[in-house]
Amino acid sequence: MKLVRTVRHSHSRKWLALVIHLFTASGAVWGLLAILAIFQHAWQAAFLWMMLATLVDSVDGTLARWLRITEGASGFDGALLDNIVDYETYVIVPALLVYEAGLLPASWALAGTAVIVLTSAFQFSQLDAKTEDHFFKGFPSYWNVLALYLFLLQLPVWFNLVLVIICGILVFVPVKYLYPSRMERFRRLTLVLTLTWGGLMLTAVLQYPHYSQRLVWLSLLYAVYYFAFSLWLSRSSSLTQP
Repeated sequence: MKLVRTVRHSHSRKWLALVIHLFTASGAVWGLLAILAIFQHAWQAAFLWMMLATLVDSVDGTLARWLRITEGASGFDGALLDNIVDYETYVIVPALLVYEAGLLPASWALAGTAVIVLTSAFQFSQLDAKTEDHFFKGFPSYWNVLALYLFLLQLPVWFNLVLVIICGILVFVPVKYLYPSRMERFRRLTLVLTLTWGGLMLTAVLQYPHYSQRLVWLSLLYAVYYFAFSLWLSRSSSLTQP
C-alpha cells in the first residue's frame, strides 16, 4: 500500500507540475494576442494582453515554489521556459509596439527597437541576471512598462529614444534592482506599492483613450521608489559583502 501511495503521489506531482508549466507557457499566448492587437493598432487590447502576461509571470514562480513543482518535473527546466516566455512578453512585444505606434523618430525607429532586443538578449543570457539574494542585476528588461509610459504620456519621440538608449545602457551597469515577489527586506511595503501602481496603470488603460494623464504622472512616484530603493539596497548589500 505504501508503494501504491508513493506512485500515486508521484503521478499527482507530475500532473501538478504540468499544469503550472502550462500556466507559465500561457504567457506566450497572451503575448501572441498582444502582437496581433498591435498589428491592428488596437492599443488598449494590446496593453491588456501584455498586462495579463505580466500577471501570469508575477504569480507562476510563487505558485511553483509554494507547490514545490521542481520535485515533480524531472527533465524539464521551468526556469528556461520562464525566460523564453519573458523574452517574448517583456522584450519582443513592447519593442514591436514602440515601433508600430511610432513612439520613436521614424529615421531611428529600427535602431531604437534593436537596442531593446539586443541589450535584452545579453541580459537574459547572464547567469547572474537574478542574484542569489533575490535581485535583478542590471536593468531587468521592463520594456513593457517603458512602452506603456511612452504611449500614455505622449512624450516627444526624440526624448523617448534617449530613454530607450539609457535603459539599454543600464543593462550593463551592475546595479541590483528590486525583485518584488522575491525580495526579503521591505517585501510587504513593496508588494503593496506594486499592486497600487498596477491598479493605477490598469485604470489608465481601461479608460483609454479618455484616461487621466495626471493619474499616469502620479504613478511615476512608484518608479521613483523602485529605482531609489534599488540603488539604496544595492549599495547596502555591496557594503555588507566581504
